[in-house]
Amino acid sequence: MKIQDRYNFLIEYFQREMPVAETELHYSNPFELLVAVILSAQCTDKRINQVTPRLFRDYPTPEAMATASEEVIYDYIRSVSYPNSKARHLVGMARMLMSDFGCEVPSTGEQLERLPGVGRKTANVIQAVIFQKARMAVDTHVFRVSHRIGLVSAKCTTPLSVERELTRHLPDGIIPTAHHWLILHGRYVCQSRTPHCEKCGLKAICKDFLSTRLHK
Repeated sequence: MKIQDRYNFLIEYFQREMPVAETELHYSNPFELLVAVILSAQCTDKRINQVTPRLFRDYPTPEAMATASEEVIYDYIRSVSYPNSKARHLVGMARMLMSDFGCEVPSTGEQLERLPGVGRKTANVIQAVIFQKARMAVDTHVFRVSHRIGLVSAKCTTPLSVERELTRHLPDGIIPTAHHWLILHGRYVCQSRTPHCEKCGLKAICKDFLSTRLHK
């Protein structure tokens, strides 16, 4: 099967079966999403959604969070992974939004990656979700699913190489939604230890499934 045929099948399948695909993080504005995504590193969205309502209630803006100490923010997020460093990042991020960006979440990757706690993946999420830019954030789910299905070659051994391969084959207008397609598929169907191939609608193009079946 040609690589573009695989992509075309995937796009047609998800447009039919999952026309609406969004982040499962709860937020009501760009600042809240930025906070939630920073917190979500190596942590589940479910856990983050349990933590953020109280945090957003008491620190709803960059101005409010910038006045807090790291110790105070730590108390709100102590149940997430790496709470000490994330508390430091949130306070630093809020202060930089005030000092450098007029309390507005910036729209470019270069500007976003200046913020404490924001790397390429987080910057891509913000650009795709908030600004609808053609940016593909590659987390563990996207990385795993892309390799299993055969969307990327075995030579793509880093998140950046997977990102570049995916964006090369996906139309720009599809990329922000395709990011969520792959994440949600990996989270609920193509799971790491026990992929649910029996209910996967992509079996017909899945390189891993076809290879396994042929060798049985």
